[in-house]
Amino acid sequence: MPRTVAVVSAGDMGSGVGRLLVQGGSRVVTWLGGRSQRTRRRAEDAGMEELADLAAVVREADVLLSIVPPAHALDLARAVGPQPDLLYVDCNAVSPATVRQVADVIGQHFVDVGIIGAPAAPRLYASGPQAPELASLGLDTRFLGDQVGDASGLKMCYAAFTKGLTALATELLAAGDRLGLAEPLRAELEDSQPMLYSWSQRAIPGMVPKAYRWIVEMEEIAATFAALGLTPKMLEGAAEVYRLVESGLLPAGFVRPDEQVADRRR
Repeated sequence: MPRTVAVVSAGDMGSGVGRLLVQGGSRVVTWLGGRSQRTRRRAEDAGMEELADLAAVVREADVLLSIVPPAHALDLARAVGPQPDLLYVDCNAVSPATVRQVADVIGQHFVDVGIIGAPAAPRLYASGPQAPELASLGLDTRFLGDQVGDASGLKMCYAAFTKGLTALATELLAAGDRLGLAEPLRAELEDSQPMLYSWSQRAIPGMVPKAYRWIVEMEEIAATFAALGLTPKMLEGAAEVYRLVESGLLPAGFVRPDEQVADRRR
């Protein structure tokens, strides 16, 4: 088992993974520069050890798990750079093309990971020649082969389904509100699509604090589909829905947790 694992950063998923690593016997370090008190408490509760800066994290770690908003994946890789004694694991929701750019920055000590599932029970799909090294972490890791980009590709397809549906549900319910048809629409959904409607009632509130992150994730999925000769338009539309959510769009009956939204960004 690696002596020290770095998790950057300690958001919901990062702290969840960190907690599991600590429970498995790893020392887990992180850097919390600019993060809120809520994030610091979350990292502390998970048993993660805060170090002074990113350079200290890189020096101490045997393995670094990059779990940041998709827009920051390349920035973190460039800040870390190639490290001969560090295995760099990109766990971000980015396209195969983007993760290959990250791999080019880091060099040979690299693993591509797509995380699926809740922070308390994540499944790590891993690809790349060094992916088997993650077995020693004791996490639920599922190996997809030697090709960097496969793990990210799987994540893109899965997230297109779950987060694309959330965007569609948000917009169609908002459209019903604006047409003055909210009540008959909801009644029909409850009657003829009870499972989907019940799912939307859970998915939409859970999406709101994360919508700012999901904008870029939808754009990464759109780029993935376009590179395959498929239409990117549905996922570009989902990205636009999440921009609207950031601007205040929510169907009637859903409460915007403004303090939580602001806090999770830090």
